[in-house]
Amino acid sequence: MDELIHFDQQLLLLVNGSDSLFLDSIIMTLTNAKTWIPLYVALFYVVLKSNDSVSRILLVVGAAGLCVLFAGTVDDTIVKPLVARWRPANDPHIGLLVDTVDGYRGGRYGFFSAHAANTFSLAVFFSLLMRQRVLTVALVLWSFANCYTRLYLGVHYPGDITVGLLWGALVGWGVYRFFYCRVAVPARYTATLCDIPVAVIALTLLFAVVKAYLQTW
Repeated sequence: MDELIHFDQQLLLLVNGSDSLFLDSIIMTLTNAKTWIPLYVALFYVVLKSNDSVSRILLVVGAAGLCVLFAGTVDDTIVKPLVARWRPANDPHIGLLVDTVDGYRGGRYGFFSAHAANTFSLAVFFSLLMRQRVLTVALVLWSFANCYTRLYLGVHYPGDITVGLLWGALVGWGVYRFFYCRVAVPARYTATLCDIPVAVIALTLLFAVVKAYLQTW
């Protein structure tokens, strides 16, 4: 276990931080949950246009809420306090070696990553629900991008991210199965509608780049 922890620490130090203020700005924008509100709105719009009853719309929204509840809330309220593994930036052993951005260090404990669990649970759920390849790829990359921001900022170890992704995948799949069993005829999500969230992800990335350019220009 000591060797595994040491490997996790060394791997984090390899990918953590940079000397680029431009990249720092992009990462801080992308790691902020508020940045992705347009994506959630876009997904809701697709659900709204693809389902013919209020009850089915509410069922999807409730299922997405369950993803966040089981993936992130359980982690933050139960797992992190019980495991009590320091975030890298706060770790007494390597904290001074970790690059931080604007003094951001996150909370005290970091196992496992709620960012990884939340985003991947939603990515898995909506991928299974909508069955559109381009959207699936975009949502998985969106989740991975969020995971990378946590490593870059030094607030999670790779092990925290890995467990978060595994838990998120399990939650997303489990919630989908629970949801699917309660829908007699699943809605058909068209590629045209599902391209909207994909476009929103691309525009959000562009927004982060432009914002970083203006801040460091």
